[in-house]
Amino acid sequence: MLKIILLTIIQCLLSASGQVFFKLAVQKIGKFVLSWAYFVDILTNWWLLASGISLILAIILWSYILKHFEFSVAYPITAVAYVFGVLSAIFIFHETVSLTRWLGVGLIILGVILIAK
Repeated sequence: MLKIILLTIIQCLLSASGQVFFKLAVQKIGKFVLSWAYFVDILTNWWLLASGISLILAIILWSYILKHFEFSVAYPITAVAYVFGVLSAIFIFHETVSLTRWLGVGLIILGVILIAK
């Protein structure tokens, strides 16, 4: 059971990282203008490349998890990605998280613990 939990948490970290990198990428992309400069700007956006790499690695690991472990255990553990999302919102994007959202995070963690038992 420990193996599936660790692999799924790594997969969630990769997936959440991909989303964080994607948000950073789109913040750097200017307003759409039909020009070569606009497309060069997108193609040279390193945050976009980091997002793609993270998400591809997450998919590869998820494929391994799905092949070797029970779906009814693996899929609910992916809810940990929401926890990583909230932590990213605080530490990377400097957002304020309300008490209600923290209660939601706590319920997610409790749910993952119950599924993993």
